[in-house]
Amino acid sequence: MRLFHVSEEPDIVRFFPRIPVRNDVDRSKGLVWAIDEKRLPIYLTPRDCPRVTYHASDKTSEEDIERFFSSSCRHCVAIEHGWFERMQKTTLYVYEFDPLNFYQQDEIAGYYVSEQAETPIGKTQIGDVFAELFKRGIEMRLVDNLWVLADAVTESTLNYSLCRMRNARPRDCLSIN
Repeated sequence: MRLFHVSEEPDIVRFFPRIPVRNDVDRSKGLVWAIDEKRLPIYLTPRDCPRVTYHASDKTSEEDIERFFSSSCRHCVAIEHGWFERMQKTTLYVYEFDPLNFYQQDEIAGYYVSEQAETPIGKTQIGDVFAELFKRGIEMRLVDNLWVLADAVTESTLNYSLCRMRNARPRDCLSIN
């Protein structure tokens, strides 16, 4: 198993546990967060970029595959048009960890955590984020507003992640055609 952390910071030498800000996680102890390789594409965006990501599983219905995928890809990352240029210009650094001290925090999301400081065992620079996503077989979508897609995906049989949605365009900015 390979575990990673994605950052826009090029020079992280050591990751120290931080108290989680999420309310659904024990906030009494600090954690170092990592993501498994299958879900790594969820984080191949600028940190604050709002995104809806989803992938098919063995529990995904054929109807949802037909509805949510426009290609043979079975993993999609959707961002708003307004983030396209920033994503083009962003350089990401993918830090790899030795998985020894990590344990699974969320199976569907692919989250792993360690309760101790961690030193990366490797680092990869990604200068063309779109090319990296395409190389990994990810379908990329650019949408005007993420909320319609977010609502639809959460009602589907897909595995999904909604990230940084507080930075998405407001629901009242939905255009009606």
